[in-house]
Amino acid sequence: MSENVQMPALGESVTEGTVTRWLKSVGDTVEVDEPLLEVSTDKVDTEIPSPVAGVLEQILVQEDETVEVGANLAVVGSGEGGGDAAPAQAEEPQQEEAPEQPEAPAEQSQGQEQPQQEAQPQQEQAPAADTAPADGGGEEIKLPALGESVTEGTVTRWLKSVGDTVEVDEPLLEVSTDKVDTEVPSPVAGTVQQILVQEDETVDVGAVLAIVGSGAPAGRSAGASEPEQPAEQPAPEAPTQQEPRQEASPAEAETPASEADVPAQAAQESTPSAPQTASTQEPQGGEQKSAPSAPGATPAPAAKAGGTYLTPLVRKLAAEKGVDLSSLEGTGVGGRIRKEDVLEAARKAEESTAPAAAEPAAAPAGAKKPSVPAVSPLRGTTEKTSRLRRLVASRMVEALSTQAQLTTAVEVDVTRVAALRNRAKADFKAREGANLTFLPFFTLAAVEALKAFPKINATFGEDEIVYHPQENVGIAVDTERGLVVPVIKDAGDLNLAGIARKIADLGARTRANKVGPDELAGATFTITNTGSGGAVFDTPIVPVGQVAILGTGTITKRAVVVTDEDGNDTIGIRSTCFVFLSYDHRLVDGADAARFLTAIKNRIEEGAFEAEIGL
Repeated sequence: MSENVQMPALGESVTEGTVTRWLKSVGDTVEVDEPLLEVSTDKVDTEIPSPVAGVLEQILVQEDETVEVGANLAVVGSGEGGGDAAPAQAEEPQQEEAPEQPEAPAEQSQGQEQPQQEAQPQQEQAPAADTAPADGGGEEIKLPALGESVTEGTVTRWLKSVGDTVEVDEPLLEVSTDKVDTEVPSPVAGTVQQILVQEDETVDVGAVLAIVGSGAPAGRSAGASEPEQPAEQPAPEAPTQQEPRQEASPAEAETPASEADVPAQAAQESTPSAPQTASTQEPQGGEQKSAPSAPGATPAPAAKAGGTYLTPLVRKLAAEKGVDLSSLEGTGVGGRIRKEDVLEAARKAEESTAPAAAEPAAAPAGAKKPSVPAVSPLRGTTEKTSRLRRLVASRMVEALSTQAQLTTAVEVDVTRVAALRNRAKADFKAREGANLTFLPFFTLAAVEALKAFPKINATFGEDEIVYHPQENVGIAVDTERGLVVPVIKDAGDLNLAGIARKIADLGARTRANKVGPDELAGATFTITNTGSGGAVFDTPIVPVGQVAILGTGTITKRAVVVTDEDGNDTIGIRSTCFVFLSYDHRLVDGADAARFLTAIKNRIEEGAFEAEIGL
C-alpha cells in the first residue's frame, strides 16, 4: 500500500513552500521520520520527514517548484508501483533535439557522419542543447528558490570542477542569499560538463549554474569528434571555422578582468567551436577546467563522510576545530554528523591534549606562558560583505532609528541561587533532562515581573498601545550562522523546570537549524545572556515590534558590604552580576524600567526557588 507525502503546514501564516532539495531518489528505501526532502518558505528552511517506512516510488514535485500546503510531494510504498517524474522530464530535451539533428542532412546529404558533426554546433547554440552532449544526456543545475522573498543568490564557492564526477545529492557549490548560506546539490549523478556562473557572481533564481551529464565535459567532446574528421572529406571545414572562434573566445574572456587570466585562455583553446551565442559560456567552463586546484575544489572530498551528507556548518566547524570528520559517527537521522558531534569530538581532543600541554609549562619555575590568542587568518585581508550581514545591519539600524532606546542596569546578588543550583543541578538534570543554568531563574523572574509591569510587555503604535495578554519570551541563541532568537510561547504558564526544558530544547534545535517558523516569531519580550561570553555589561538593541530587551552579565565573585537582619555591616564574598534593560523611551519611562529591574533583583536575591527545583 502506498501513501502520499504532503506539504505540511509550516506555520499559521505560511501557505506554500518551495522544494529546494530531494534527499532521496526514486527507488531509495526510507525509514519513518527519516528526512525525505528540504523545503523553503519565507520564514524557514526545514526538512520534511517520511511518515512511513518503505520505498520512494514517485517524486511528484521537482526541485525549485513551489506548491501549496497540503499538496502531494511524493509517494512512498512497498516499491512495486510508481515511477520517477524526474527521468520523464529529463528525456524531453532529447526528444526535442532529435528532429533538429536530421535538419542538417536535409541541406547537405553527404552521409550520416557529417550531419552529426553539424548537429553539434546546433546543439551548442541554445542552453537547452548544451544539456545534451553527443554521448549522453545532461541536466541543467539551476539556482533554487531559497525563500519566498529571495530573488537572487551569489555563488560563493564551487566544490567541483569541470570534469569531476558527482553523485546524486552531492554538493556542487555554495551560494549565499540575504537569508541563508547553503549548498546546492546535484540532482543527478554524472560529470560536471560546464560551469556557467563563476564565484562571486550574483544571478537570479532559476538561472543555470552548471551542466551535469553522462557525457564528457565540453573540453573533451571536441576530442571525441576529432578522430572522425580525417576519415571525411569535409573535415578541413570544421577546423577553419573553429580557429577564429578560438581566438575570439579569449578576447571576450579578457573583458571582465577580474574573471579572466592566462590559464583560463589556455584552457579555452581545447574547447570545441561554438556559435557566437555560446561563446560567453565557453570561457567560463574553460576557466574552471584550467584550475582543478582552485580553492573551491579542495574541500570537495570533505562533502561526505562515510556516505553521509554534511552541511556547510558542520564542515566549517570541523575545519575550525581541527576535527577529522571521517573518524566521527553521526548521531543524527541516518547517521548524519551534527554540529554537536563535532563539538563533542573537539572537547574530547582538548581534554586529551591538556595534560601534555600542562607538563612543559610546569618545567620552568616562575616562568608562566602568556595566554595569547591565535592570529586570525582574516588579519590583513578584505572580504565581500555577505548578504546576511547586510540584512542584519539594516535591521539593527532600523531598530535604532525608529525607537528612542536607552539602557538601565542593576547589580544582583546571585549567591543564594548559586548555592541552590549547586545542590540541585545533578538531580534536576536526571529528572528533567536539562541543565539547570542561571538563565531559567532570570527568565522566570522576568516573566513574573512582566505580569506586574505590562508596559514592558507591550507594542507601541502612534495611535494605540497593545498590552499583550501572554508572555512570549525570545531567547537569543548564538549560532554559527549568527544570532537567532527562538521564542518560548506562553512562558507565563510555565514553572522553572518547564522554562529550563524549553531553553535547552530550543537552544539545541536552533543551533542544529531545526526550529520551525512559528518558533522564531511572535516574541513580546527578549532576553539575551551576553554574560555567557564573559561580558560584564552590555546595551542590547530592542527588536522592532517590542519595547524592551533584558540582558544578563557574567557572574563574578567580589567583596561587597553585607547587612544582616540587625543592621550590622560586614564584608563578604558574594556572587554578583549586572542585569540591564534596554527599552523604548517612547512608551517606557526610566522609573518603569527601574521598578521592573528591582522586581527581578528582589526575586533573585531572595532565592526562594526550593519548590521549583525539587528541594
